Amino acid sequence: MVIDWAEKRAAYKRDGVVHIPGLLDPDQLAATLRAWEWSLANPTPRNAPLLKRDGTPLFYNDSFHPNVLDGYREMLESSPIPRACAQLWGSDPVWFIYEQVFLKEGGDTRRTPWHQDGSYLPMDGEDNAVAWITFEPLPREDSLEFIPGSHLGPMYNTSAFDPNDDTRPIDDRLSLPRLPDVEAARDKHDIVSWAVQPGDVIFFHFRSLHGGAPTRPGQRRRTLTLRFFGERTHYDPKSAKSLPNFPDMATKLKPGDPMRAPSFLRLHPKTAATAA
Repeated sequence: MVIDWAEKRAAYKRDGVVHIPGLLDPDQLAATLRAWEWSLANPTPRNAPLLKRDGTPLFYNDSFHPNVLDGYREMLESSPIPRACAQLWGSDPVWFIYEQVFLKEGGDTRRTPWHQDGSYLPMDGEDNAVAWITFEPLPREDSLEFIPGSHLGPMYNTSAFDPNDDTRPIDDRLSLPRLPDVEAARDKHDIVSWAVQPGDVIFFHFRSLHGGAPTRPGQRRRTLTLRFFGERTHYDPKSAKSLPNFPDMATKLKPGDPMRAPSFLRLHPKTAATAA
């Protein structure tokens, strides 16, 4: 597959999101699915009680497994995704941050509210990306949705995922504006989404406004997100001064410092070393 990386790089800088069809070949997709399955077989203690696959509607997600590299290292080191991040940013190197797995099945589940990941991640900058992967084909109306260019606009006090109010802030201590009610005024926003197939990858910036469609009876959605950062990323603690797997961020970094911390896995260019 030939990818026009110059065009994708320009689109990522302009829109904060790009769709790359068929980036993962069948073997790479299978390895990615095995990593997702490892997460389901090894839930974190805080989320294990929520994984009730009893036929009732389930919207499960889990992240920051303390031993994530046991299930993910081999896949990450052979995946084309880190190199794709470098191509989109136009810079090396690329470090892995954390995984997040999603499972929706068993009936109606609510849509994922509009939000920005950057509001609760203690970092910011140009070189960051979420790689979103689906293991089921999804039509455009059931796929993840984005507001292109929103990564260039304000950072909002992102959604607390309150089922009674999608715009309720995640942290009232943050001096950030409240999220707009995108869903109540969809016609006023330029919303994009793509029909996706297994093997496709959608990359989006941490500050991109995005949300997900609901599921309906008979549907199952298995998705995985992988988060990465690069050279032009700095420590921005907000209210989350560290990440669960990297508590040393809060003690070793000052606001504005380049993002470096022990244990971040450097994936591109290929190296046996971790970030120091």
